[in-house]
Amino acid sequence: MVSILSLFLAVILSALTGNAAPLIQERGIAADLLSRFKLMEQYSSAAYCASNYGSPGDQIECAAGNCPLVQDADSKTVIEYSRTETTTDVTGFVAVDHTNKLIVVSFRGSTSIDAWCTNFEFDTVTTDICSGCTAHRGFWQSWVDARDRATPAVKQASTSFPDYQIAVTGHSLGAAIATLAAAQLRNSGYTVALYNFGSPRVGGTKISSYITNQPGGNYRVTHWNDPVPKLPLLTMGYVHISPEYYINKPNQQDVQSGDVMTYNGAINLKGNSAWLLVDIEAHRWYFASVYTCDAKKSKRGGLNIRGVEEDVDIVARF
Repeated sequence: MVSILSLFLAVILSALTGNAAPLIQERGIAADLLSRFKLMEQYSSAAYCASNYGSPGDQIECAAGNCPLVQDADSKTVIEYSRTETTTDVTGFVAVDHTNKLIVVSFRGSTSIDAWCTNFEFDTVTTDICSGCTAHRGFWQSWVDARDRATPAVKQASTSFPDYQIAVTGHSLGAAIATLAAAQLRNSGYTVALYNFGSPRVGGTKISSYITNQPGGNYRVTHWNDPVPKLPLLTMGYVHISPEYYINKPNQQDVQSGDVMTYNGAINLKGNSAWLLVDIEAHRWYFASVYTCDAKKSKRGGLNIRGVEEDVDIVARF
C-alpha cells in the first residue's frame, strides 16, 4: 500500500506553489499529434505484456485489449528481451510497424523486485550521453543493460526501412529509460522521436538541457495529478526535459486535442507540478489504462498494479 504520508511530504518538497489544481492557459495540441500520443501510449502498454517480450517476430498483442491501434496495425517485433540476468530486469522490444511506417523501441515499467530496486538508486552517475552529464544511477544502468540488444536491432531495422521514423517510448520507469535511450540513439546519428508517459525525472540541469535541445522531438506526457513525474525531488537536483504535454482531464475520460496543454521549462510550476494532492490512479491512466495486460487481474490485485504502487512508495521515502 502506498504510504500516503510519505508521498504527501515528497510532493510538498517537490512543489513550490500552493495551487490545489492547475490554472490552464495554453491552448491544446493538433489532432494528428493527439493520435500519435494515443498510438505510442499503446506501444508503452504493450511492453508490459509477457507475450511481447519472449517471442520475437510475432504480431504485438495485449491480452487486456488496451492496445487496439497496435494490434490493428501490421506491427511485429524484431527483437524482444527481458534481461532477468541483470540487476535492473530491464524489459522491452523493438518493433517495425508497417502500417504507420515506424520503428518502435518500447520499455516496460516496473513489475519485478529488481525493477523496484532500480528506483532506490537515487545517486547520480556519469553518462556518455554528453560531456559532464550525469543521470539517475538506476535509470542509466537500465539503459546500459538494454542497449547491446536494442541498438543493433534499431540499426538493422533502419537499414531495412530507411524511410520509417524511429520512435522510443515507455511508461513510468520505462519512460525514464526511454528518455536516455532516445538521447543516445540520436548521438549515434539517428533521428528519434521520444514519447514518454508518466516519467520520473532522470537527471540534473545539464543532461536535461542537452536532451531538450536534441532534434527529433521530445513529447513528455503527464496526466492530471499523477505523483510519479514529481519525483525524484527538485530538492535533490533533478529536473525534467522540456516541454511537458499535460493531459488536463480526470481518470477514465476521453481526451480531446484541446485537453492537452503544453508547458516549457526544466522546472515549470504548471500542469502536473501545480498539484499538491495526488492520485496514483492518474499514473495508471494515460488516454486509456496503461500497464494492464491480463484482463483477469483485479484492479487492486494484479502484479503490475502492485508494482506501480511500490514504485511510488519507494520514491516517496526519499
